Amino acid sequence: MKRIKEVIVVEGRSDTARLHQVLGPVDTIETQGSALSDTTINLIKKAQQQRGVIVITDPDFNGQKIRQKIMTAVPQAKQVYLRRQDSVPANHQGSLGLEHASAAVIKQALEQVWTPLTQAPITIAQQQLVDWGLLGGVDAQKLRSLVGDILHIGYANAKQFPRRLAMFAISAPQLQAALKQAKEELYGS
Repeated sequence: MKRIKEVIVVEGRSDTARLHQVLGPVDTIETQGSALSDTTINLIKKAQQQRGVIVITDPDFNGQKIRQKIMTAVPQAKQVYLRRQDSVPANHQGSLGLEHASAAVIKQALEQVWTPLTQAPITIAQQQLVDWGLLGGVDAQKLRSLVGDILHIGYANAKQFPRRLAMFAISAPQLQAALKQAKEELYGS
């Protein structure tokens, strides 16, 4: 894997330590939890201006809350999403986290970096998402979760899913291919 020039934003010390184990010397900014200080936000803004930033937070509620705060302050920050099942502690006790991901998972995730579009129009109609079973259906939450994993855009609830698709400029054909794969995983061929 090539050297990462951007500063990686993570939640804590153990995430930084894990990235150093896997990637060698990389620069990180630690958010120190979901109570993101103005000082940390300003540091992330400065890093974005100087070198760019990549945000990798844990695939849980707090991680999403942190990511949302950063995206509000620095909308052009690159995003990397980990799957929940790839972030489980080995002993199955404790919370989900980057520090529990394997080296292969971390490297693969960093190959799937997304740069959000700040002015992206919603390209897929909400009714189409309903018709495809991604909103309001019996298995909609499971399908959105699998589709988010397949597209490497993370899980989003029904309200956020159309915005996430637009933010990353996911086209209808890309979504349909991911949905087909998700349905095969969920229901079998």
